[in-house]
Amino acid sequence: MDWQISEDTVPSSLITEADARSMVGRPPASGAWQDGDPVGDRRFAAFGALHLEGGGVLPSFRLAYETWGELNEARDNAVLIAHALTGDSHVRGDAGPGHPTAGWWGDIVGPGAPIDTDRFFVIAPNILGGCQGSTGPASIHPDGEEWASRFPYVTVRDQVAAQVRLADHLGIEVWAAVIGGSMGGMHALEWGVGHPDRLRRLAVLSSPPVTTADQIALNSVQLQAIDMDPRFRGGEYYQAADGDGPHRGLALARRMALLNYRSPTELNSRFQRSWQSGVSPLGHGGRFAVESYLDFHGNKFTRRFDANSYVRLVEAMDSHDVGRERGGIEDALARVTATTLVLGIDSDRLFPISGQHQIARGIPHTLDGDQAVVLVSDFGHDGFLIESAAVGHHLRRLLETD
Repeated sequence: MDWQISEDTVPSSLITEADARSMVGRPPASGAWQDGDPVGDRRFAAFGALHLEGGGVLPSFRLAYETWGELNEARDNAVLIAHALTGDSHVRGDAGPGHPTAGWWGDIVGPGAPIDTDRFFVIAPNILGGCQGSTGPASIHPDGEEWASRFPYVTVRDQVAAQVRLADHLGIEVWAAVIGGSMGGMHALEWGVGHPDRLRRLAVLSSPPVTTADQIALNSVQLQAIDMDPRFRGGEYYQAADGDGPHRGLALARRMALLNYRSPTELNSRFQRSWQSGVSPLGHGGRFAVESYLDFHGNKFTRRFDANSYVRLVEAMDSHDVGRERGGIEDALARVTATTLVLGIDSDRLFPISGQHQIARGIPHTLDGDQAVVLVSDFGHDGFLIESAAVGHHLRRLLETD
């Protein structure tokens, strides 16, 4: 769970008048990419039925994805990047038609970058259940209407099963590496545990082996914020006019989440008790600067995401447990055969470093023994996106292994 796009992952800062003006106007009922919108750099792959872990069935689905670099003749240089909760396939590239923001990991992926596209063929799919081109609640059901509330419950394993179908479609039998952070780290770990013969290297960044009760509790409050918005309408809001969708509930959920993405140290040092304007917040109607910061990013989020997708993806994240029906976490981690980088952030209060250490202890072949790499950062969970130089250094270490 993180900002996922470059302009949102920069260090926290005061909201300017120009920032505020950029949010003038009513947000759409859904920020989902829809058929007929500019495609941008997306590619698409369509598939037949997907039988889901919870017993449901998607009669068909598609994944949107983007690629960089070239697949070699041996087809053994492909790297899969799994994005986090609210990310998308636009890992690298400029903003433009179809992509309102620039790529979210442009310092990490590219020619000569830590994930070097002169060497590797990089693929980033949009997650199943997402809202940026892959099948999700905003997609069209076979009956011609949006899936909306009918979109089935999907788990992290279901999402990985969809990625397996994409790998088969592209003719990639073994990944050179599977890399993911946050929720994407859950997908990466599921690849390592569930499909150990299909990847040589693995990177799990700022992600746990299991979603804990504490994390589920925090997620549940966000989902309630969306559900309690009267404009959510039980998930049936796609025909609503601009400004009449569940943007208040979605923005509130986003503000709640942000408090777990950043650390107290960063928020306290950047905002302190400053005011947003010259009007005092002490009984005179003004606002503290940190309040405006949260509101701005919550409102901005509603313009690029979909409330139903947020619900389904948070539910999927709650499903994460690599040990489920595998004899427990330790037995599951022992299945991983890939050379693995496990990395976490010391100030991460969403997925604390103890979870990464547990993963490192359980996987037989890690770069650093039974301890995860610990980055010291004031940026909390979002540090794996912001601390590009340090993260890139460790990804280079992994990709240079045989």
